[in-house]
This record gives sequence, structure tokens and C-alpha cells, in this order.
Amino acid sequence: MKKQSIKIRIKEKNRRFAKTTNNTTRLMEKLSLKEKIGYALGDGAANIAWRGVSTFLFIFYTDVFGLNPAVVGVLFLIARFGDGILDVLMGIICDRTNSKWGKFRPWILWTAVPLGISLSLLFTSPNLSDTGKIVYAYATYLLFFFMYTANNIPYGALMAVMTGDDKERTSLGSYRMTGAFTGGMIVQGALLFLVAHFGNINPVVNVKQLEPAKYEVTVSTHEDIKNVNIKTKDGIALFSWANAALSNGDNTPAKGKSFSMEANKEYNFIVAGEENLEATKISIIDQKRGYSSAIYIMSVFLSIFMILTFAATKERVLPPKEQESNLLKDLKDLIRNKPWVVLLVIGMLFNVFNNIKQGIVVIYFTHYLHNPLLTASYLVLLAVASIGGAMITTPLAKRYGKRNLFIGALIFSGIVNSLFVFCGPEDTTAIFAIGIIGECASAIFPTLFFAMLGDAADYSEFKNGRRATGLVYSAGSFATKFGGGIAGAIIGFVLSAFHYDGQNVVSIVGAIPGIIMLMSWIPTIVAVITAGVMALYPLDQNKMDAITLELNTRRAKEMA
Repeated sequence: MKKQSIKIRIKEKNRRFAKTTNNTTRLMEKLSLKEKIGYALGDGAANIAWRGVSTFLFIFYTDVFGLNPAVVGVLFLIARFGDGILDVLMGIICDRTNSKWGKFRPWILWTAVPLGISLSLLFTSPNLSDTGKIVYAYATYLLFFFMYTANNIPYGALMAVMTGDDKERTSLGSYRMTGAFTGGMIVQGALLFLVAHFGNINPVVNVKQLEPAKYEVTVSTHEDIKNVNIKTKDGIALFSWANAALSNGDNTPAKGKSFSMEANKEYNFIVAGEENLEATKISIIDQKRGYSSAIYIMSVFLSIFMILTFAATKERVLPPKEQESNLLKDLKDLIRNKPWVVLLVIGMLFNVFNNIKQGIVVIYFTHYLHNPLLTASYLVLLAVASIGGAMITTPLAKRYGKRNLFIGALIFSGIVNSLFVFCGPEDTTAIFAIGIIGECASAIFPTLFFAMLGDAADYSEFKNGRRATGLVYSAGSFATKFGGGIAGAIIGFVLSAFHYDGQNVVSIVGAIPGIIMLMSWIPTIVAVITAGVMALYPLDQNKMDAITLELNTRRAKEMA
């Protein structure tokens, strides 16, 4: 009987060991390509919204909706700070959500359609008084970020519970950023062309040839339109006002002109540099209608992609079984989590860097290069460069470690970005080259950042025996959004200091030095500061390997 009892205990021990081993394997298993792509679609959808807002909303508010740039800057700062508070609340809610779909996936499903609707409202511009416009802008901007938070906090936290392998999480981060940059490429590459298509007002156009490759063009319309842009469809010819009185003191030839039209009033231009110009080759775009229609289409794709992400993913990593719901302990653990504290500051700073670059680029191409449609080609190439940067992040991180790679990419990207200060409006090739090289390095920041937030969640569990994944990611998201708000405020205040008015030609010319500053050395200063802070990050790869091994052993035993 004693021998039999010993055999039973040995069998039970072997059974538990085998189960523990199987659970460890499950936690460390490679994610399928289907699941990685499905997860990536979610950030593709999020970046239709995020890049659409960060790249186009500032110029939409100032040039189309007619808001003062300082007002827009304050709006961005206040709204994103308030939204950052919501991030933390959403993280707390996610950690306490229990459903048959998990803690985080159901929120992606529930918010997919409302997020698309709120994005559409953001780019809808009703006819209101100046005060009414400000109220509408605040209301729709806050609504959008409320829905974005309810969607994006669970989406980001999902990454940390799909696998217990920190290296596999870095790989998933590369797929995520590939999806993000692809979504950004779609909106940044296609939006202005969709604006041109849907904003075409079919005006009355008369073309009179003055000499070879020089014409007088007269345009009119049967309705009042607050802000239109005129150019040739090939984008080659240069426009100047035939009547100098309408130029507001600046009649510099440019590839396009922005102005407001009164019903049945004729506007005359001298157009030079393009042969065989006909009325059908003149394009006049109602930017208000064009932006709204284009964003409505983008919003539909956003909602569809989010639903596909919900369907394709799975949650695997659970909090420790004995962990009690205790918000005070979660917050104390968070504050004592040094890797997370460093990432909080890093997230804010590198988003100031990225959002200044993204927020000024359309204004830079529109008013410095005088070729707004060239923005689309530039942004598409930057998105391709970003995808390349995201895909090389995993092998580079394995070789140099996440912290060292982050610091090196910051310094390199900052130095390259500073070279914009030497570029004139005619230096298109140099501008594209600088942007592409710098963006390839910049893509490494978010790819590493979200993977490192997962590492910070692991560190908290390793040290304290508790896990609050949603709270870790929400507080990190607070930093990134607040960083975006600071960037928007910097853009607004700098342009306001140079008296920028997107509907006044003279003020635009006077603000050119400020636009160049925002495109070049201001982001560079931010990048250098960020690199210095990143040097304080305490988790090197050897430490993460030890933490990952210990945690997965603990988890496997709990599941046995």
C-alpha cells in the first residue's frame, strides 16, 4: 500500500509538472501570422483617426473652419490633458472588466462604430458664429477623444496579454506599427485627393491666352464659398493675381492660391508655366465640403478594421489568481514602478517631437512650398519609410537592446530633422530625402514604446505580485496624448506669435520663419532632451530575460 501511495504521488507530481510545462509553452507560444495581422488592423484603423487628426485637423480648423491658431492650440492642450485623465479611468475600468471575450477585446467591439461617427463629426463644419464654432470644436473634439480613449486603451493593453514572451511582444509591436503606418499612409496619401474630388465645385472658368504658356484665367461661382483653393490639375503652372488689389499685398507666383469667393463675382489670375491650358484643367476645390466627405469614407473603413481586430485576437495572460481588486495598491505599484515612470516622460516627449512634425507638414507644403497636393506624396513616402523602420526594429532591438536602440534612434532622427532649416521652397528632393531618412528612425520610437509598456507591466508583476495591465497602458497613453496636446499648443503659439491667419495671405507670408522653425530645429531640441531622459530607463535585455522566465514559471504553476 505504501509503494502504491508513493507511485500515485509520483504520477500526480509528473502530471502537474507536465501541465506546468504545457502551460509555460502556451504562454510562450508564437502568435500566428493571422493573429498578428488581425491585431495590426486595429492600429491601422486607429491611425486613420489619429494621423487624420494630428496631420489635418489644425489646418482644417484654421484655414477651413476659421479658428484662430492660438485658440486651436489652447483647445488641443486642454482637451488632451482632460482626455489623459480619462485614459487612466479607462485603464481602471478595463482591469475590472470581466466578459466571455476577456477584459480588453469587448471594448474594441463596442466602440468601433461610435469612434467612426465621432471622427466624422470632428471634420463637419456647420455655419456658426465665432463663439459657436469654438463651442462646437470643443464639444466634438472632446467627444472624439472620449471614444478614442475607450477604444485605444483596451487595444494597447491587449498587446500585453496576447503573449507572455517579451520578444514575441516586440515582434507583435512591429506588426502593430506596420499596421499603424499603413493606416496613416492611407489617410495621409488619399485624403487630399479625396478632398479635391468631393470638393470640386464646377465653377465657371474662362481662359484667355496672352502668350505661349501664359494665360489670364477668370473664375466665378453661383454660391458663396468661404475657403477655396485654385490650381491646375497637373500642378505645374504658377498663379498670381491679375488684380493686385485682391492679393492683400502679396502676389508671389505660386502653384495654387487660397481665397474666399462671393457668388457671381469674377476673380482673375495670371497663370504661367503650363502649355495648352484649358478651362477643364483648372481645379477649384471647396475645402469644407471636400474634407467632410473624405473623412466620412475613412470613418467607415475605421469601424470595419476595428471589428476585424476583435474577431482575430485572443487574450492569454491573466492576473495572478490570488490578486484582489485594490485600486490604491495598483496606483502605489504604478508610482513605484521606475521603468514606467521613465516611460511616462518618454512617451510625452517623443510625442511632442512626432506631433510637431506631423502637425506642421501640411501648412509647410501649402504655404512654404505652395504645393499642398505634394503633401500627399511626401506623407505616403514617409509612411513607407515608417513601415521599414518598424520592421527593422525587432532585429535591431535583439542586437542592441530596446533602451540603447531608442536613444540612438532619437539622436539620429533629431540631427536629420534639423537639416530642414537649410531647405528652400525649390529644394523638393532634399526635403523628401530628409523627411524619409528621419521618419525611418522615428518609427522605432512607438514600436519600442508600446512593447516596453508591456515590459513595465511585467516588472510590476515580478516585483509586487500584482498586475494592472490596463492601468499601465492607460497612464502611458495619457503621456502620449498630453504630449500631442503640448505639440499642438507649441504649433499654435509659435504661429500666433508670427501673426499667422490661414485666411489672410499677408499674415501667412509673415509667418514663414515660424513655419520653418516648427519643421526643423524645434523638434530637434525635443529629440535631444528625450534621449537624455531615456538613459535613465533601468530594464536592459538581460534583466527582461530573467523577469520573463520567472513570470512564466509562476503563471504556469498557477494554471496547473
